[in-house]
Amino acid sequence: MLRSLTALALVLSAPAVAQTAPAAPAKSVALSPEQAALRAHVAYLASDAMKGREAGTPEYDKAAAYVADQMKALGVQPAGDDGGYLQKVPLVSYKLTDKGSMKMGDTALTFGEDYLPSANPTRAAMTISAPVVFVGYGVVAPELNRDDYAGVDVKGKIVAVMAGAPASMASEIRAHYGSGATKALAAEKNGAVGIVTLETPTLAKVRPFERGAENWDHARMTWAKADGSPDVTAPSVTSAGALSMAGAEKLFAGSGTTYAAVAAAAEAGQPVKPLALKTTLSAASNTAISQVASSNVVGIIPGSDPAIGKQVVVLSAHLDHVGVGKAVDGDTIYNGAMDNAVGIASMLEVARRFKDSGEKPRRSVMLLAVTAEEKGLVGADYFANNPTVPKETLVANVNLDMPIITFAFEDVVAFGADRSTLGPLVRAAAEKMGVGYSPDPMPEQGFFTRSDHYRFVQQGIPAVFLWPGVKGPGKAAFDDFLKNHYHKPSDEVTLPINWQAGVRFVEANYAIAREIANADERPAWNKGDFFGVLYNGYGAK
Repeated sequence: MLRSLTALALVLSAPAVAQTAPAAPAKSVALSPEQAALRAHVAYLASDAMKGREAGTPEYDKAAAYVADQMKALGVQPAGDDGGYLQKVPLVSYKLTDKGSMKMGDTALTFGEDYLPSANPTRAAMTISAPVVFVGYGVVAPELNRDDYAGVDVKGKIVAVMAGAPASMASEIRAHYGSGATKALAAEKNGAVGIVTLETPTLAKVRPFERGAENWDHARMTWAKADGSPDVTAPSVTSAGALSMAGAEKLFAGSGTTYAAVAAAAEAGQPVKPLALKTTLSAASNTAISQVASSNVVGIIPGSDPAIGKQVVVLSAHLDHVGVGKAVDGDTIYNGAMDNAVGIASMLEVARRFKDSGEKPRRSVMLLAVTAEEKGLVGADYFANNPTVPKETLVANVNLDMPIITFAFEDVVAFGADRSTLGPLVRAAAEKMGVGYSPDPMPEQGFFTRSDHYRFVQQGIPAVFLWPGVKGPGKAAFDDFLKNHYHKPSDEVTLPINWQAGVRFVEANYAIAREIANADERPAWNKGDFFGVLYNGYGAK
């Protein structure tokens, strides 16, 4: 009862919006107007009434309507479909209907202990059976003179790849090569018909296998093409699923070595040769596939400069969270306050600062609240491939995702900034705020490829993903959130949020957005930058 009353109070404290928000009560005397405005957005979006804002639900649609109304109130012009704020995003939802099966030869493996199945968006019933070839991390990186497929024929076979990528790689390049999509593309290019991912000792510590077993039947999503077919990275390669350290050990039986020895050597940076294993892997699973409708929310502050005013700087944040799920201490609503109501609130408050300044930006500034980030950056990918403005006008992206603001941060981390001319702007903003600038503190997590800015990077657009850093109390705050609140019902506005830190984060993002929008030169990739060259970005070549 107390929890329900608290949730109701949070809903009532949101800004007044005709469609969804009731009248606001007396504002808290403890907060400044800037802090109160930030908190009001978060309290509304992360209230129990929003039921975790899962993409494709009525509650997500209510959250989208709220954001659209806030944009309108802030004088942000609509930039969605048909003169409105919403961009329709056709989604394909796919979900395992059973735990599937997997065996090596005649030996059946155990769900949750040895293997986890994969859902398939292209067909309801998936079966695959083929010989297995181990190809290390499955990395093909010509610029690094690395080819984990060298000297082995995988045509018509299933490749077994270690999760992640070599620790010797720079963190952001490592994140790219460690992504499942990049590995699937490499497998497809080499003629493999399937792929199975192997747990590593590091991954076992960071994201234990049993955690995946808890979420085996969660729905996944991709976006639908014009013909209704799902957008799939490597359609000719079937994902057979994943193997735990124990399951991978069984895969290596009879090979003359152990998986533990091979994985330890690879993680120590030693060369690991591909190996044709002495078994056939067979996997099967069944998937329910359905069409789902959702929307991105898109608004724009038009640029004032006649020469560069049509160039667009995109401020993005994901609006969705993971919805309603398994009860934890009796709570089934995964509110998503920090992830990512704070990001959406910050974006809206950046828009307020543009409005209150009375000075229009030279370039246009777009506000983009995307759907289905939690399903694999899907809404951002749809927008990046189907923008509501001419694609060539998109020149930069600043992404806001899960800023941890339970502490007074002393530094900032800007994923991707030093790859382009955005880097000096971020550093300058940090210096003006009197905070430090730090490199990626958790490269093993692969955050560079795990948030919406990466979808812009893949279209050749320079992007930056800004977080409060981990100096001073920061590391303890990050560790606590990731361990105790990330994707859990406890991620709600009752956390000990430091609203003044939130205001400082808004100010940092506003300063960055203003600098990018007003700079004389268009944002450009550094010449020869890996991602700029890979995705044919402006300035890289």
